[in-house]
Amino acid sequence: MKVILLKDVKKVGKKFEVKDVADGFALNFLIPRKFAEVSNDSNTRKVETLRVRDTAEKKIQEDLLMKNLKGLEGVTLELKENANDKGHLFKGVHKEEIVAGLKKQGHLDIPSDYIVLEKPIKEVGEHTIEVKVQDKTANFKLVISAQ
Repeated sequence: MKVILLKDVKKVGKKFEVKDVADGFALNFLIPRKFAEVSNDSNTRKVETLRVRDTAEKKIQEDLLMKNLKGLEGVTLELKENANDKGHLFKGVHKEEIVAGLKKQGHLDIPSDYIVLEKPIKEVGEHTIEVKVQDKTANFKLVISAQ
């Protein structure tokens, strides 16, 4: 069955791609969870307009981030997480938690795609986080303390 993906789905494809998947997978998993729609002429045209709109919005957001990237330099973000006596976090800090912390402190709403983080942070202390938009980068400090 041909479907149009409405969200990124691991091991299947990215948003707005047309994929051929098993009927059961489409009918029992992708379509009920709104991850995909059946591919037909009207849906294809609708998704194409959504793709163009999404690309334009992403370009505008990227331009805004480029202008305000210097505002992140020198920012210190403080997060409190549960940790043991040795300073190891019970749960790693991911890009999404960093984005939420920045938003909570009143900074720009940065998509997690632009934050460079190889793996989740699992240690209490001070960490340098890099934000990369196109070819420009900015660094800010992330201080994680035990709760």
